[in-house]
Amino acid sequence: MPTALITGASSGLGVEFARQLAASGADLVLVARDRAALDRVAEAVRAASGVRVEVLAADLLKPRDLARVVARVADAERPIDLLVNNAGFGLPLDFARNDVDDEVRHLELHVEVPMRLSHAALGAMLARGRGRIVNIASVAGFVPRSTYGACKGWLISFSRWANGRYGPDGVTTTAICPGFTHTNFHERMGLPPGQEGVPGPMWLDAKQVVREGLRDVARGKAVSVPSLRYRVLVGLTRLAPPSLAARIGERGR
Repeated sequence: MPTALITGASSGLGVEFARQLAASGADLVLVARDRAALDRVAEAVRAASGVRVEVLAADLLKPRDLARVVARVADAERPIDLLVNNAGFGLPLDFARNDVDDEVRHLELHVEVPMRLSHAALGAMLARGRGRIVNIASVAGFVPRSTYGACKGWLISFSRWANGRYGPDGVTTTAICPGFTHTNFHERMGLPPGQEGVPGPMWLDAKQVVREGLRDVARGKAVSVPSLRYRVLVGLTRLAPPSLAARIGERGR
């Protein structure tokens, strides 16, 4: 059976990726900092789908922990067929007021960590002639949205390039770019439900995001934007003047 490694697998989209990939028959390697939360997810997935689930507790911002995950991704004896770079966290949009060390950690988790894991995955996957890499980006990567948008824009650009470069060799890379999605991501930023300043119709369901994203991954697409309304929005932002695009990017938190 194929094996998928998912970072940020203890909550939010990571849990939904675990559920849907396990339902499709994939064995899992779940990575996150919280071992107890990972164990709960693993137990639920095993009970629902009967697949093998390996738990790898690691803080990806600690070099020693990141090295363990890189080694697991690169392990030729226990191949990873699908890598999902999902780990992340959010910061307030006011870069000038944010702690710069928090901004550096934000950059490391959203750019350096997926870059290192993708590099490890590519080496192993190209040797086998097959594999898929999934980078969880955001529609924020298409609009000016502080350093979060900048990080996600890097993931989108990198995924486009990697898919074109290595896709013909059997290894595809897809950036999945959700809009605002119902998970606990915003609650972890300290925002009570309903206080994000985003109209109800703009919210997506995590199941839909993962289902549409995995469909595009299977098709080998470089960029996936789940839901028609966000695909339209992304198209409009490309036509908007920079000042208007910046105001759009300030919506929500």
